[in-house]
Amino acid sequence: MDICIVGAGYVGLTTAGLLADLGHNIHCIDKDVKKIENLNKGKSPIHEPGLEELLNKNHQNGRLIFSDDREACFLNAPILLIAVGTPSRTSGEADLFAIKKVFEHIASKITSYKLIITKSTVPPGSNEWFHQYLLDCGVDEKLFDIVSNPEFLREGSAVHDSFHPDKIVIGSKSVKAIQVLKAIYEKLNAPFVETSLTGAEMMKYASNAFLATKISFINEFARICDQYDVDITEVATSIGFDPRIGPHFLQSGLGYGGSCFPKDLDALSYAARKKKIKTNLLDAVKKVNDHQVDYYVNKLELEINGLKGKQITIWGLAFKPNTDDVRESRSIKLCEKLIQKGCTVIAFDPKAKKKPLFIEVAANMYQAAKHSDALIVATDWDLFLSADWSQVKEYMKGRTILDGRNYLDPEEIRAAGLSYLGVGRP
Repeated sequence: MDICIVGAGYVGLTTAGLLADLGHNIHCIDKDVKKIENLNKGKSPIHEPGLEELLNKNHQNGRLIFSDDREACFLNAPILLIAVGTPSRTSGEADLFAIKKVFEHIASKITSYKLIITKSTVPPGSNEWFHQYLLDCGVDEKLFDIVSNPEFLREGSAVHDSFHPDKIVIGSKSVKAIQVLKAIYEKLNAPFVETSLTGAEMMKYASNAFLATKISFINEFARICDQYDVDITEVATSIGFDPRIGPHFLQSGLGYGGSCFPKDLDALSYAARKKKIKTNLLDAVKKVNDHQVDYYVNKLELEINGLKGKQITIWGLAFKPNTDDVRESRSIKLCEKLIQKGCTVIAFDPKAKKKPLFIEVAANMYQAAKHSDALIVATDWDLFLSADWSQVKEYMKGRTILDGRNYLDPEEIRAAGLSYLGVGRP
């Protein structure tokens, strides 16, 4: 099938690589000319394992074209897939400016039937609004169908997730449109979940809200374990065996971040409040996450007898490993808190982009540790698991290693003559 993907961001590029590899002809457009130039040179704008290779493979075989020519794509492609950003406003409301502009353009250019697929995460009721908007603009209802087809990708494993989805959600008013979506994804081995436009939107939010809840639960429980000298990793392993709970998203640490969980919880809470629904649980999930960094900072402050004037090393700036994304990174929040306490912060991350100007970044992880009073592992990169802790000790002034992801081996660190500090890990 001939498909035009609008938006060469994280979701757009991963989807473009997948669909081209499934045999479809993909035209991926973006208004960022520099980004398109780099993609045509074989350079992905984001770090995601396997993505650049996937894009280049299908670009070279002719199934994937990158362009900033919006007009040709809109006019010629029978299928439009929208994957533009929907960031948060200060109120928590999702900012739909970009996706509304796409629908404005569709309304002004549509002359033949288009199947419009929305991949962007939008609040409940948005796709119904888009449908009505096109009708209000005078577009014949026979000229379009809208399908809500949310993504459930994890940054750091998005390519794998796209080829091995646990489900494919399809929301639409049209039986014909649903059948086309099934044909697009027919080579994937996953169950289809058919629902309404708003049902599909709600499924996306429910998934992210529940996963965020699991993270905040285990983090709050880690604080309790901290006071009773119980190892939270053992507790997490135990409850993870229960099939009603499952083992995933039960690693305690600094909290969740990234481009999805924070903004999606805010947008869902905002949408609920518009309907006069109180979101007590969602508010609590967010509150736990917001305070988790403070808990770690306070723990470190007690351990090293104050923070003012101390030099602290931060290993990891990306919000999670295997990505360069620092959006809503707990590590960045941690750096901000430490600087407010009067610390000097020296950081290192193997891939993170857009490093804040207020953070000094070292060339490698050992240089970052030089003369520091304490070292915090804030992102669980595999690189840090293989660290030579004896070498770290030689570089550091102090001896404290704060494990911000509760994933290091405490005995290995102590064997090197360093002091291990976690949360809920006695």
